[in-house]
Amino acid sequence: MDTENRIFTVIVSEEAAQMLVSHARFLAQVSEAAAVRLIEDFQSKAKSLEQYPKRNPVLMDPLITPGKYRKLLLEKRYLLIYQVKGAVVYVDAVVDTRQDYGWLL
Repeated sequence: MDTENRIFTVIVSEEAAQMLVSHARFLAQVSEAAAVRLIEDFQSKAKSLEQYPKRNPVLMDPLITPGKYRKLLLEKRYLLIYQVKGAVVYVDAVVDTRQDYGWLL
């Protein structure tokens, strides 16, 4: 199958889903509209990974295997962190870029 037309399966981990809920809950305390935008952006960008998962930059950190994770910016302050294995995209985390997320790695 030509990789340009390939459809990848996107699997969002329970942990990543809980992280998204936690960030949205926090945002809703300040702005419900911002929380809704974050969720909608996540849904849209996670869906886009079905076709183009390798378009995003690799997450560079000396503590992880080079090339293991990729990152996708959500709503200017959050990262969707995922990995591609064969025809499957695994969304492993949603983190706030303003916080230390080194523990994740």
